[in-house]
Amino acid sequence: MRAACIYENGDLECIRVEDLEEPQPADNEVVVEARAAALNHLDIWVRRGRPGHELRFPHILGSDAAGIVVERGAGVDSVQIGDEVVINPGLSCNMCEFCRRGQHSECLHFGLIGLNRPGTFAERIAVPARNVFPKPDYLDYQEAAALPLAHLTAWRMLMSRAVMRPGETVLIHGIGGGVALAALQLTKLFGGVAIVTSSSDDKLDRARDMGADFTINYIKQPSVAVEVKDITHGRGVDIAFDTTGAATWDINFAAVRRGGRIVHCGVTTGPEAMVNISALYWNHITVMGSTMGSDEDFRQLLKASETARLRPVVDVILPLEHALEATGRMEEGGQFGKIVLVPGESAAGEQDEIGAVS
Repeated sequence: MRAACIYENGDLECIRVEDLEEPQPADNEVVVEARAAALNHLDIWVRRGRPGHELRFPHILGSDAAGIVVERGAGVDSVQIGDEVVINPGLSCNMCEFCRRGQHSECLHFGLIGLNRPGTFAERIAVPARNVFPKPDYLDYQEAAALPLAHLTAWRMLMSRAVMRPGETVLIHGIGGGVALAALQLTKLFGGVAIVTSSSDDKLDRARDMGADFTINYIKQPSVAVEVKDITHGRGVDIAFDTTGAATWDINFAAVRRGGRIVHCGVTTGPEAMVNISALYWNHITVMGSTMGSDEDFRQLLKASETARLRPVVDVILPLEHALEATGRMEEGGQFGKIVLVPGESAAGEQDEIGAVS
């Protein structure tokens, strides 16, 4: 089968698309024939290497995918051959105290498809049967593949961690990435007010078309926090939703209201920042981290998405053979939405140029 893989950690050029042996399902696993797979920034970190984590090479990249179940291992009766499914990338033991509480992303052995086992940038993928869920009928495979990691991350950040309530104001940094766009969609779905930032006026215009209430170009505006306070008449936002890390840490503390919440899931601008402890306790601010989500978070996300007919934003659809170019586009930060790869014969009829937008 064709797969996008690496034989060592390194720069973009170490990605290869080549023939690898097809996976076989172990007990309690299924094999999914991938019809589409989506990129995430996680793919970049995995390729570059994560401290303390060693991959088994060749390692197939990718965490998100949607497709059709074509094989079942022993012990699988919850999934049938021919089922159309979407993959939940989170891996957990389902036995520790946190899993038993239903908090699978807090599992002592939590991992991710594409990091702790071979990924989804392939024609066929072997995954635990409990990681596949019915594909929402209203979504095509490309949209379904774009849903899991980004929207599950945003769902847990807003709904489970920050416990967003209707009418609350949410500051979303760096609109254009998958998780930030998912946060915008969910904020509007649940009756919130969205303030989004970007250095691109084009991205801000597109975000406004999607329902963003206020936009801030952080290159043109001298202070995002001052703009936020102006927009909220001095009050500040209820929630600062942050996927970027160090560069926006101080902005969050200055922009959030007293008693507000700051929720983080990423460190694309750096993992370390100074904390003003006085501002933390005096203003009753809650700062929390969040990674992926539980099985129940994923079920709730799928149900809410289906009820509202929520469609992930797809930036571009490319053949699997263009995995290197697709990853380069993501590293440059030029995308607005998810970049999707289509393997094998499924690529027929799809656009095969980087500039082609879905």
